[in-house]
Amino acid sequence: MTQGQHRATARVLDILESLSGSEEGLTLTELSQALDAPKSSLFPIVHTLEERRYLRQDDGTGRYTMGPRALVLGAAFSADRGLAPITQVMKEMASKCQETCQLGILDQGRVLYVAREDSPQPIRLISWVGTRLPANATAVGKALLSGLTDEEVRALYAGGLPRLTERTITDVETLLAQLGAVRRGELAMEREESTDQLACWAVPLRRKGAVFAALSISVPLFRCREEKIELVRRSLRAAQAEIEKLAETQNFGLSEN
Repeated sequence: MTQGQHRATARVLDILESLSGSEEGLTLTELSQALDAPKSSLFPIVHTLEERRYLRQDDGTGRYTMGPRALVLGAAFSADRGLAPITQVMKEMASKCQETCQLGILDQGRVLYVAREDSPQPIRLISWVGTRLPANATAVGKALLSGLTDEEVRALYAGGLPRLTERTITDVETLLAQLGAVRRGELAMEREESTDQLACWAVPLRRKGAVFAALSISVPLFRCREEKIELVRRSLRAAQAEIEKLAETQNFGLSEN
């Protein structure tokens, strides 16, 4: 906890952030271990959040997951921050490419996914708005990290690069070489670095020269034919140009690096 943070408020946010990044939810014991906090101090907070429907508990497993009131807050963010122009572009991309499109921002070395448009295909990436993943393991994360200097990236991962799969890049020099290519205009890309049998391409989105978000399209490997890859590349480039033009006159309320 940094100086100036209100302890009780920070604890509430710690709980919500931990659960938002867990697909299966967490028990009170697991929350206690994740936050290094006694269950006795967490229980009244979790109980209150459950009563207010920001959390819900599975009667069978005892696991807590995000509740419907949290969804209302997320929807309010999207509406209030004026993401509609971006999500419209994403809808068109998902329809044209027939693949899942996601928008992410950088959050302390991780990607925070803030918008998603699903592929209409029955076999597709399954993801959730609010999910956080290590930026070094995802294409959208690499696009976001390209907005930092090499020194800033090294400092961000001073403790080492997190690993999600056997293909995740864990060598910082390899990562920096890829970021350099993105800065020179190439698309960010990953293949089975975050999820097995999945490839992803992404572009950074800039406003006044600073990366404020990144946009990606994810494709199952069995659909990664040359025609599909070229369609994904063209669609990302077109979307990048369209959104960055909108960003010249609009502030989408997303943090800039």
